[in-house]
Amino acid sequence: MREETGLDVEITGLVGTYTDPRHIIASSDGEVHRQFNVCFTARVLGGQLAISDESTELRFAQPDEIDQLPMHHTQRLRLRHFLEHRERPYLG
Repeated sequence: MREETGLDVEITGLVGTYTDPRHIIASSDGEVHRQFNVCFTARVLGGQLAISDESTELRFAQPDEIDQLPMHHTQRLRLRHFLEHRERPYLG
């Protein structure tokens, strides 16, 4: 997390694992792959929010702001699962 956000965190749980065999990513170097994500919950231990070369904006958002934020529908799904406080991680 520090590399992407500037924050030091402690993993506190698992939201889920996410993959879609139809979601194929072709890189500019010709590499083609499928994406697989593991989403964790965490608490901030220290550091400061800092934009990396992988981001253009970085901030904490309130749950009621999420629907207005521009993002891919798969990211929205992961956030919804987090906000539902599920007993078991999503496997899909």
